[in-house]
Amino acid sequence: MSAVVLGLFAASVLYPLIYVLSASFSSPDAITSGQMWLWPVDVTTRAYETVFEYQTIVTGFVNSAIYTVGGTAFAVSLTLLAAYPLSRKDLPARNVIMVFFVIPMVFSGGMIPTYLVVRELGMLNTRWALIIPGVVAVWNVIITRTFFQITIPNELLDAAHMDGCSDFRFFLRIVLPLSKPIIAVNALFYGVAQWNSWFNALIYLTNDQLFPLQLVLRQILIQNTVDPSQVQAIAEGNTKEDIRDLLKYAVIVIASLPPLLAYPFVQKQFVRGVRIGSLKG
Repeated sequence: MSAVVLGLFAASVLYPLIYVLSASFSSPDAITSGQMWLWPVDVTTRAYETVFEYQTIVTGFVNSAIYTVGGTAFAVSLTLLAAYPLSRKDLPARNVIMVFFVIPMVFSGGMIPTYLVVRELGMLNTRWALIIPGVVAVWNVIITRTFFQITIPNELLDAAHMDGCSDFRFFLRIVLPLSKPIIAVNALFYGVAQWNSWFNALIYLTNDQLFPLQLVLRQILIQNTVDPSQVQAIAEGNTKEDIRDLLKYAVIVIASLPPLLAYPFVQKQFVRGVRIGSLKG
């Protein structure tokens, strides 16, 4: 019985993935007529050729890569710098400081006040608008602080101080090399969140040259906004709906690839970091 339940669960997870991948290699006519329900029909790579020809998608992909790499590096650095002092027992009033970290996690300032702050800081229509607001997740700070408390003993710090090591050098030379699991956890959390984000771009950006891929994807799939002049397919007699159907499955596959490719490289450290940072905390 349990094997049947697991099989049905696996099928419910795998079928949409296989369908989208197969649809991206099938002709739009086969999809709309219902001929394609699992494996590709009338196999073609025209969808992917059209995606790379569509300049807005290419620009969105490059923008998403910039936001993901830059935002993740910035967020991981700030999280580590915030969590390590909070893990030290000799930090004065660390519990009071922690309360101020937790309050915004429970009571958000709201969308309009946040928008006004971003506008007053001159970040509207800049890449910083997608990186600075919400750069640090308090939950990640808590997990990271717990990891430091468990894995970095005070005796190690005392021994380093006796050898004349400063706090900053201790953090760089000893703490960071011992913290690869929690760095992997933060990098994956922040990276996936940044790659999939689109709402901040919808609010803060009007320049389409700065749009991330997810916002471009939203325009194509939900708003049916396609510029026929950017693709050769329109010259072959296709309508705007044909181009949208041609693009959407290939764009979904391309947008899903980076997180899927990144996860195997950080899986080992990710599992260890989450287990130490959260379960034992």
